Amino acid sequence: MTRFIVVPQWQGSPSARAMQLIDGANSIAGDLPRSATTVLDVPMEAGESLGTGVHRLSALLRTKALVDEALAPQFEPVLLIGGDCGVSLGGIAHAARAHDDLAVVWFDAHPDLHSPDTSPSGAFGGMVLRAVLGDGVDGLSVERGAIPAQRVVLAGTRSFDDAEQEYADARQLRELDPTALAAHGALGDAVAATGARSVFVHVDLDVLDPSEIAGVTSAQPFGVSLVDLLASIAALRAQVPLVGAAITGFSPSSPAAAIEDLGTILRIVGALA
Repeated sequence: MTRFIVVPQWQGSPSARAMQLIDGANSIAGDLPRSATTVLDVPMEAGESLGTGVHRLSALLRTKALVDEALAPQFEPVLLIGGDCGVSLGGIAHAARAHDDLAVVWFDAHPDLHSPDTSPSGAFGGMVLRAVLGDGVDGLSVERGAIPAQRVVLAGTRSFDDAEQEYADARQLRELDPTALAAHGALGDAVAATGARSVFVHVDLDVLDPSEIAGVTSAQPFGVSLVDLLASIAALRAQVPLVGAAITGFSPSSPAAAIEDLGTILRIVGALA
């Protein structure tokens, strides 16, 4: 049975609505099976950068330690519920320790490939995938080489800053834009082509087209349809075992707005769990 770990972290987001991520995570938690769900008591304070260029780093490190502790006992599949994108880092690192052939699928409107030097905001949410590739600050980085660039697939990504595009091109990251995902087997084929025998799937809800969901902090036009997202995940799981996943980025403007989006989100939960 899939375990659910709810991580209402907001400190990695650059948005003025970042604290609404707490409400979003807790809204999703209310519809998960209680016996299989752990809600982490993440720090509320903003934290300090500790001279690194990563805003709120001290709080992010504390939450990462909580995620590591929650994941440590077992290696059964876990679905992390964020919070901002940074919650995926601990889940990916945990899965990589158990599976040395792990691929990562990054469903996100943004590639999250900045470094502290290139980030316009200093927010870790825009640096997470680069940290997954081993290029992050101490304490917020997967061991270098654990996830090689050839086993990462960007899916539905459509909003690159110049520095992120340069990084993606230099490492020859595989990219499937929303149009490519309309061929539902394309994602499974792309992951299978990496040679991976296991996969972690990260879903930032802003990968969806704005017509599909309202409660995200940085909606981008021309996104993935819910039908294509669900079908792509199903086709992927038919080819490569899913060993972990995360859903992040739910930032509803009100409890009523949360209810309107929860049907969509719970369908994604079902596809991953």
